[in-house]
Amino acid sequence: MKTLTKLLVGLVLCGAVFLVGRWTSSWGAAAPAVVADAEAGKAAGPTLWTCPMHPEIQMPEFGDCPKCGMDLVPKAKGDDTGPRQLALSPASVALADIQTAPVERRFLTLPVRMVGKVTFDETRVRTIAARVAGRLDRLFVDYTGVQVQKDDHLVELYSPALLTAQQELLQARQRLVATADEPSEFLRESNRRGYQAAREKLILWGLTADQVDAIEARGTAEDRILIRSPAAGVVIEKKLTEGGYVQEGTVIYRIADLSHLWIELDAYEQDLPWLRYGQQVAVHAEALPGEVFEGWISFVAPTLDERTRTVGVRVHVTNSDQRLKPGMFVRAVVRSRIGTSGQVLEPGLRGKWISPMHPEIVKDGPGQCDVCGMDLVPAEQMFGVEVGTDDQKPVVVPASAVLVTGTRAVVYVKVPGKRKPTFEGREIVLGPRAGDHYVVRAGLREHEEVVVHGAFRIDSSMQIQAKPSMMSMAGEANTFTGPTTAVFRLSLEGLYAGYLDLQTALGHDDLDAARDAVIRVRSGLDAVEPGGLSREAAARWEEERAALERAVTSAAEADSIESLRVTFEDLSRAMLALEKTFRHAGEATHYEAFCPMAFDDKGASWLQLGEQILNPYFGASMLRCGEIRGEWLGVEETAREADRSEPAKREDR
Repeated sequence: MKTLTKLLVGLVLCGAVFLVGRWTSSWGAAAPAVVADAEAGKAAGPTLWTCPMHPEIQMPEFGDCPKCGMDLVPKAKGDDTGPRQLALSPASVALADIQTAPVERRFLTLPVRMVGKVTFDETRVRTIAARVAGRLDRLFVDYTGVQVQKDDHLVELYSPALLTAQQELLQARQRLVATADEPSEFLRESNRRGYQAAREKLILWGLTADQVDAIEARGTAEDRILIRSPAAGVVIEKKLTEGGYVQEGTVIYRIADLSHLWIELDAYEQDLPWLRYGQQVAVHAEALPGEVFEGWISFVAPTLDERTRTVGVRVHVTNSDQRLKPGMFVRAVVRSRIGTSGQVLEPGLRGKWISPMHPEIVKDGPGQCDVCGMDLVPAEQMFGVEVGTDDQKPVVVPASAVLVTGTRAVVYVKVPGKRKPTFEGREIVLGPRAGDHYVVRAGLREHEEVVVHGAFRIDSSMQIQAKPSMMSMAGEANTFTGPTTAVFRLSLEGLYAGYLDLQTALGHDDLDAARDAVIRVRSGLDAVEPGGLSREAAARWEEERAALERAVTSAAEADSIESLRVTFEDLSRAMLALEKTFRHAGEATHYEAFCPMAFDDKGASWLQLGEQILNPYFGASMLRCGEIRGEWLGVEETAREADRSEPAKREDR
């Protein structure tokens, strides 16, 4: 039994020795392999080394991970994803349930709901007033609500002044007839003018031409005259009673044509982008359930009611059967659609001509307004709106694709042509939302694919891989001016110097000097040393470096000073971002200048030395055009001082 026990113990010890030997042999082979990889990496050229456990660690040389101590490994070759991109395997995409949808161009329809009430059409309301002093002997319409027709008699007015005026007319006519054969032309013309003046006086006092003719035919004057209705309608106000005395201008009746009405609606200010002239409106009256009345928007108020935060919208509606009554409460729905620039002309108004003073007057061709006589203008010219053609359909994306963070909106776009599914974060400019879709003003093109499900998972994965999150607010980026960025800041000197030389050359219209400066900008960019930057600072530099690369490449390809000035705007935008993020080394002050007239009054900024404007966009033609908008002091910390500084765990903000 003891012999058996000793035998088993011996076998166990032999096995242990064998395993230790194997492990030692493997370790001894692995260490040289890692070193060999390091040497191979150095021989193959510059590469990045990363930690298998902490992929955010990226070092220019082989060594240990500063977080866990593991040996760094070379970063995979062919990883051409940018700082805002993330590559995933098809299995990871399926596991994360990432779904995409194409960006489309189409009109979005949104129901805009409003409330209001029915009112009179003010252009169809007539006032019946006395044109001469007198007494109301009889009112034929003695209560409101009576329907009258044009030329119906309304009032019998006793007026001594009218009697006198009729007698003057009869006498003038007698003189005219008596002097018809008078040889004196002056006398005949004088009597003719007197006769015409007497007729016009009575017509101005409210008599019709037929009534004046009847007085002449009768040959006698009367002390009473009938006042007739100038239009068909309903008497909505009766101001006086029989026997009352009136003076010139005294109002007797108000008559309204109810065959056409206005509906005054209140629209909230957030709905204004969806409302415009000419839109069709469906009106539902509370008093007439189940019935729908069709109208169209004829006016949108130019001012906002600050108390209710609403804007008045006027709808023109036909009411030939007079089922709608002024004063009724109504609900209205506009099914609106919006175009690329935010406005779309209703298809029914395409090619129409409209009165500027009375927009309810719409005709098929040029002419004059029936109300005021003004020349009609094309609808497109009057309202400055689009005609709704297919090429003006807006770019739209599903609302689920948009991540809204404060003042920004971002989406993740699938990058085409990649071996592995790759997604890129992109900031976009949103327009109005219509149901489950957004209008996109800028940042996306038709047929691109956006992530509609799983965008947050992608964003989280980017943060894990030390890539900048699209959920971080642009414009709230930290400024990196602490000691750990001193070496990097010093390496920017060549880039700043080349850029400032380019700005000076463009200001002096010197194309040859500008081209030489572009070469120095390229050299300065290549000489930038980002080593030692923190993870967040390095990510920020990668963003700015990509923009600088594109701008410098375009500048090098420019074949004229005009095209070089165009590319200089992009370069200036990137250099300003670099200045605001990292500043510059030394004692010099950099100034941000702005020209409001550059690029057809769009305006553009640039960096320069000194406060005197040296405009690179116009040169000698407008050398001093612009203004100083900001200044940036240099950071005087040197690299040697940075080396002596205590390493900071976090950048100074």
